[in-house]
Amino acid sequence: MPYPSALRTGVLVALEFLTWLDEHDLDLGGLRQDRHGRRLDAGNTRTYAIRYFLSWTAGRGLTGQLTVPSVPRQQPSRLMDEDSRRQLLKQCLTDSTMALDTRAAGALILLFGLHASHVRHLTATQLTHRDGNSYLTVDRHPFLLPPRLARLLHQPAEAPHTRAALTRTTRGEQWLFPGLLPGRPTSQSGLNSKLLAHGIDTRPARNAALVALPGDLPPPVLASILGLHPNTAVRWTGFTKTSWADYLAARTADLHWERNTTPQK
Repeated sequence: MPYPSALRTGVLVALEFLTWLDEHDLDLGGLRQDRHGRRLDAGNTRTYAIRYFLSWTAGRGLTGQLTVPSVPRQQPSRLMDEDSRRQLLKQCLTDSTMALDTRAAGALILLFGLHASHVRHLTATQLTHRDGNSYLTVDRHPFLLPPRLARLLHQPAEAPHTRAALTRTTRGEQWLFPGLLPGRPTSQSGLNSKLLAHGIDTRPARNAALVALPGDLPPPVLASILGLHPNTAVRWTGFTKTSWADYLAARTADLHWERNTTPQK
């Protein structure tokens, strides 16, 4: 069942559409694709939600088959510059005067482009240590953590786990970013406010990280590490307009070196 907010949006878009027809003396059954397309082009992305109403009218013979294309992809409009991203990332990793949770959350967003809603729901079980390295698993994809960031995350993960009295009979989650309410993660608004107080606006920071990462990794690797949909990874790669020739050449050289230096059994 659609969310109430989606239902409200659908109703409002349908009412706006019917008002537009009335203002232009157009008949619902006589609307043609070219006029319909011009209206979509002149509107915003919400206008495209009219597809659900038109599907309903077409199914009842009230209109012809009017096509509503996919919402046009837009370039990110809020983007932190690379120098600011690097400076803030360094501050998160080295400034001991900042709160531990703010440093760790900020570094995850600035370095890996994680969404704040994902960061606040991270648990201790997603943090693992093997062969001298630490890994954070996001959407079933573990990725290697830099040592400084690993130390920041291991502190709350290894802290004593306390639970609310009402949930003592259940194991509960040990959140890496616990909230004020026992047994609950920090709120997204609270996390955003803490980060913003140190100059980290989460949306531009995340966008900047997602622009920087394709400069080092091709789309399949990026999608695998961050748990992104492959199409999303390709879109970010297209935005950066990066060539993977250097990456592939370097990877080929690495594999050649590994084959030549690995002792034969």
